[in-house]
Amino acid sequence: MSTLTAQSEAAEAVSGAAPDERITAIVPARDEERTIEACVRSLARQAEIAEIFVVNDHSTDHTAEIVQALAKEIRKVQLLEAREIPAGWLGKNHAVWEGAKHASSRWLLFTDADAELLDGAAARALRLAGETDAALVSFSPEQVTEAWYEKALIPFVYSRLANHFSYDAVNNAESKTAAANGQFLMIREDVYDEIGGHESVAGEVLEDVALAKRVKAARYRIWFGSGLGVVRVRMYRSLDEMWEGWKKNLYLLVGGTPGAVIRELALVVPWITLALLVLGLKVPPAFVAGLGLLVARHAVYGSALLRNHFRVMYILYYIPAVALYVGVLWASYRAHLQGVVEWKGRRISVRAAG
Repeated sequence: MSTLTAQSEAAEAVSGAAPDERITAIVPARDEERTIEACVRSLARQAEIAEIFVVNDHSTDHTAEIVQALAKEIRKVQLLEAREIPAGWLGKNHAVWEGAKHASSRWLLFTDADAELLDGAAARALRLAGETDAALVSFSPEQVTEAWYEKALIPFVYSRLANHFSYDAVNNAESKTAAANGQFLMIREDVYDEIGGHESVAGEVLEDVALAKRVKAARYRIWFGSGLGVVRVRMYRSLDEMWEGWKKNLYLLVGGTPGAVIRELALVVPWITLALLVLGLKVPPAFVAGLGLLVARHAVYGSALLRNHFRVMYILYYIPAVALYVGVLWASYRAHLQGVVEWKGRRISVRAAG
């Protein structure tokens, strides 16, 4: 009996799922001792997930020890150690690529160590794949926000990104728009192999979007939608961590060119409102008009919050949200222009488009 066959039979015995409904979950983990247990336990509760590979990406904390303890308790959990990162690869991409090599299921689920799947999440993903004939199913997770800066920036970012990657456009087979969220990205194993897997996007900072583009270019369908009630994530635990995370990604997410940054700033900053408020220091009617426009801006933002499944009360953070967004977008642009971003103690080489 081949090793792969033995793995497949063992996975089926653990999951109890039919072969076409078995999923291998792959979790890259670098210094994730705060979140990894909740993530793994949420995956283990999904009957359709036959095996869970946590790939320890050179952690310096207790991540590996926590997963080892879970593996003794939960049969389908296994800890893998990532090898040294080859030239041209990013650490996370290499870690999940290593994990994918061990998979024996028809479906691969890539998720982050800070993601927590809710009951029925895997079953819902499989059902959507069947109903839409999608080779890739991805959820944009429910965002858990606790600190004021999270409540300000994260809903604002996601509301803006909805304009760049609308679900309708991504799910339209005739549209060239492609996107996915690496916090929950489930892909058919044969399609993953056909497009070259993470090896084909080895150096991509936005590897989830890059994979989605390759899937769509290969003429396979994508289903991308809200993860409300399916998967939730608290992305960052400090202001510095949040700043570095969006500094790494935001420039690319809005388009990855200086022109895209200028267009985004033109849309986001309430230039006319600010001008009227300043002018209103000498001309009172202008100040009243500026206040009216500011109220209107709040109302528009409130509508965007509701459309994107955020609490409307976050409208109160509109002004700090704009300030944080502009600051981190500019910082992201500058970092990419200089060719280096930092994340989790690693310096990542990037190159901004001209």
